Amino acid sequence: MGSDNAGMGEFDLIRRFFQRPVAAGAPAGVEVGIEVGVGDDCAVLVPTPGARWLVSSDMLVEGRHFLSTVDPARLGHKALAVNLSDLAACGATPRGFTLALALPRADEAWLAGFSRGLLALADASGCPLVGGDTTQGPLNLCITVFGEAPPGRALLRSGARVGDEIWVSGRLGDARLALEVFRGTVVLDGAGFEAVRAAMECPTPRLALGQALRGIATAAIDISDGLLGDLGHILAASGVGACIELDALPRSATLAAQTAAWQRACLLAGGDDYELVFTAPPGVRLPDVGVLLTRVGRIEAEPGLRVVDARGEAVAHGLRSFDHFAS
Repeated sequence: MGSDNAGMGEFDLIRRFFQRPVAAGAPAGVEVGIEVGVGDDCAVLVPTPGARWLVSSDMLVEGRHFLSTVDPARLGHKALAVNLSDLAACGATPRGFTLALALPRADEAWLAGFSRGLLALADASGCPLVGGDTTQGPLNLCITVFGEAPPGRALLRSGARVGDEIWVSGRLGDARLALEVFRGTVVLDGAGFEAVRAAMECPTPRLALGQALRGIATAAIDISDGLLGDLGHILAASGVGACIELDALPRSATLAAQTAAWQRACLLAGGDDYELVFTAPPGVRLPDVGVLLTRVGRIEAEPGLRVVDARGEAVAHGLRSFDHFAS
């Protein structure tokens, strides 16, 4: 993990907040497969024989992906969580990650909180920090995660088949609801707001679920930009269409108390959920990993994505998922 930050001392910053020893004989999944970690020009990783590497990167920019007022420990957690969610969507086992971090200044209190949240999730997920870079500039976080899966067992977007059922994990929409509270368009009381704020700032990557779905799910993706858009990627890659049932979409009591219009917006196009949406053959036994799983629709031959109510009637919504470059 190199640096060109001339603030508090770039290498002191790395050593104090991000460098930890690679322990010989570490427990499986903690620092397995790392020969050289943080502190050299490159990390040296030891792949599992026969496994396939899965690699993904995500960038978080202040004012675009997170608010300047966010607690730094929560930001550290989320920065890694959104990347681990990509591994979860592919059924991968985490092996390590790199961090590229731009900082306006070397704020020790901020760094202590950020690294604490980041490394706590890294430890809990068996995904150690193995390198990266630091520099001075507008606050910007870019993480690249490395994972493994057995040959031919990675979950992809392209396997959905006509007749498959569509499932989602957890509950949808709370992160978008929290954003609307920050924007002042929705008002919530203290307890309700804290609950949806936690969903926005501390998502849980569904790693165990993704791994358990290997050989069961026909296609999968994580919900980062909104259900409509992310499920749409599966449909495009698989060459199929789908029908989803609005009333079946799982939601919290807080979201269920909002107007029907806000519920539709948050559930269908909210984004930042970091739950999995996946397809599976009807009647297949799904894994029990302690995560709520809800059947929300089916894959059809007719192209397009249709939304219906409990009576099977079409729901007009006019919504679309988040796009960084859409006008």
